[in-house]
Amino acid sequence: MEQEDIKKKLSQVEYAVTQENATERPFTGKYDNFYKKGIYVDIVSGEPLFSSSDKYDAGCGWPAFSKPLEKRGVKENADFSHGMHRVEVRSKEADSHLGHVFTDGPEDKGGLRYCINSAALRFVPFEEMDTQGYGEYKNDVE
Repeated sequence: MEQEDIKKKLSQVEYAVTQENATERPFTGKYDNFYKKGIYVDIVSGEPLFSSSDKYDAGCGWPAFSKPLEKRGVKENADFSHGMHRVEVRSKEADSHLGHVFTDGPEDKGGLRYCINSAALRFVPFEEMDTQGYGEYKNDVE
């Protein structure tokens, strides 16, 4: 998808987050305190990213997940911005900036916290997964 098409499709904050590596303000994203059953997909490409089964309240101000739907579905890059070392998370197909992954997640689920911007995500309710073409991921949603 061309940048102009992406710019037309997304809101200003969605574009800034996914295309310009911005971060939405904490506790402002629509999926921070959101716990419906379904999956979260890249707002740009629609590629499946995270399951509601792996979402938890980390209290950090952004949606937090213990793992992506598929390890190969996201890519991780070293990020040395803002005077610190973090690991950036991007979508594989669209190369959208999603957020960062940290090692302070729930120990019983692997110890990772994928801290993801709501503006980078679109939620697909469990009941609509088949009709929207995500039926193969229903087993990943408890």
